[in-house]
Amino acid sequence: MREEIARLLLKAGSVTLSPQAPFTWASGIQSPIYCDNRILLSLPKIRNEVIADFETLIKKGKIKYDVIAGIATAGIPHAAILADRLKKPLIYVRAQAKQHGKKRQIEGRLEKGSRVLLIEDLVSTAQSALAAIQALRAEGAVVRHCLAIFSYGLAVSQKAFEKARCQLYTLTNLETLLTAAMRDGWISLEEKGLIQKFSQDPKGWLAKTAKQRKK
Repeated sequence: MREEIARLLLKAGSVTLSPQAPFTWASGIQSPIYCDNRILLSLPKIRNEVIADFETLIKKGKIKYDVIAGIATAGIPHAAILADRLKKPLIYVRAQAKQHGKKRQIEGRLEKGSRVLLIEDLVSTAQSALAAIQALRAEGAVVRHCLAIFSYGLAVSQKAFEKARCQLYTLTNLETLLTAAMRDGWISLEEKGLIQKFSQDPKGWLAKTAKQRKK
């Protein structure tokens, strides 16, 4: 499942690998990889495969939950489709509370003690997921599981989920995607190595690989 999803992400253009011309993340980090899973929403076949694989993860992990929650903004549509498929209540969590109206951060009906299954499209540093976990728990929810389509596999995100005592499940990850990308000719062995170095040291990657990228 992991390698199949990785190939679908590459073919859909959801994940782009560019070690020679890095992307700039919102955090300012220069990255050789960019992931935009919102593209999948426009591709019904792949979108349905993602939802089906989420269902498989839930069954294999024997995850117990009462409510499905989408993390704003990209996690919301995937959560909505999954909730509809499984006939479960849906809520979503904003990055921060609104400054008008009822000033809610969590939209939808959430009862105290409800077991919430979080849905995220992508995990990089895990900051958005952690903020959602904290907001939900502050409202009395039980949050022990998070599903995501793709993870960069950064150490900072792994530690964050461990500290939050929330289990992360992903359909695929960077290492699996790089293996598939090299086998299918998207990148060379050298380029795979360059991108792997990014996952080991995101902030220092640009400077450490400058000479190698100029070749």
